[in-house]
Amino acid sequence: MITIIDYGAGNLFSVRKALEYFDAKVIVSDNPTDILKAEGLVLPGVGAFGWGMNLLEEKKLCRAIREAVDKGTPLLGVCLGLQLLFEESEESPNVRGLGIINGKVRKLQTSLPLPHIGWNQVKILRDTPIFKGIKTESFFYFVHSYYGEPIDEELVCGETNYGITFPSAICQNNIFAVQFHPEKSGKEGLKIYKNFLGIIYGDNTSY
Repeated sequence: MITIIDYGAGNLFSVRKALEYFDAKVIVSDNPTDILKAEGLVLPGVGAFGWGMNLLEEKKLCRAIREAVDKGTPLLGVCLGLQLLFEESEESPNVRGLGIINGKVRKLQTSLPLPHIGWNQVKILRDTPIFKGIKTESFFYFVHSYYGEPIDEELVCGETNYGITFPSAICQNNIFAVQFHPEKSGKEGLKIYKNFLGIIYGDNTSY
């Protein structure tokens, strides 16, 4: 079972529909037990960093997410879901993130309009199962003004240019996180969810 974490700030229906396109068994839940029992987790999100963290804390989900990741459960973070994995954000000073990825969320320092909205390319920097079958420089759909910058640059598996070059995909052990919205990115976006299922179950396993 895949658990989509429902903390009140995610595009849950579209994410669920994308996973169910591949016949995955999916639940949307704000129950810590469902997070701990899940075979895979998706942490979606839209909105501000501080608001998202407050919602996670109010629903008492932070500990369950950390425990699930620590025991090896694959997790896919999407947009704000990527940012919440970090320690802190310039968007919401003095608000602690989940701290699963060491680093900070920074504002895009560009002369181009913010937020960064629309299709843009992702340059794949290294082999990773989340990008299996996806060509480098493929286009994905973005809506954001901030991005996660890990302390360990080796964790960056994809990058995008919008006036500046910023990390747009992070891979750390069983954590895969993307700044773009795969569920809004057509066929290439669906491949991200298919690959995530392959990471959990194996490529030839029924979901």
